[in-house]
Amino acid sequence: MIEKALELQSSKIGTETGLSDWVTIDQDRIDTFAEVTEDPQWIHTDPERAAKETPFGGSIAHGFLTLSMASKFAIDTDDDLPGQVMGINYGLNKVRFLNPVCAGDQIRGRFVLKSVTQKSPTQLLSENTLTIEIKGKDTPALIAQWLGMAVFEA
Repeated sequence: MIEKALELQSSKIGTETGLSDWVTIDQDRIDTFAEVTEDPQWIHTDPERAAKETPFGGSIAHGFLTLSMASKFAIDTDDDLPGQVMGINYGLNKVRFLNPVCAGDQIRGRFVLKSVTQKSPTQLLSENTLTIEIKGKDTPALIAQWLGMAVFEA
């Protein structure tokens, strides 16, 4: 079964494999993230001060909040391969935060398959370039090389 999945994935290398819907990053989401991560830095949590003291016109999302949305974008766009029993987040090779996400911005994830490697008789490791785009802006919020392990029946 894994051989068929490897062949299928190999044929998609270099192509876009997913594009999520837009998600609004509002101040409530930013404040909740700040609370959960214990990162209340004013640039994120004080919209009035951020409007006065930064060039962004208001508060901005934490970079890690933007990155954390990758899981939702993957769930929204990723289909299991034939025989796959689970997917595992294997990590990131590279992440670059290129543009802040302002409170109220909409973002989405775009996935391009970069590589796929069979790691064991039941595991395929895929690397995707993930671009998190900001609606109406030319420069994305971030670009990351994201690794995912697909696990198959033995």
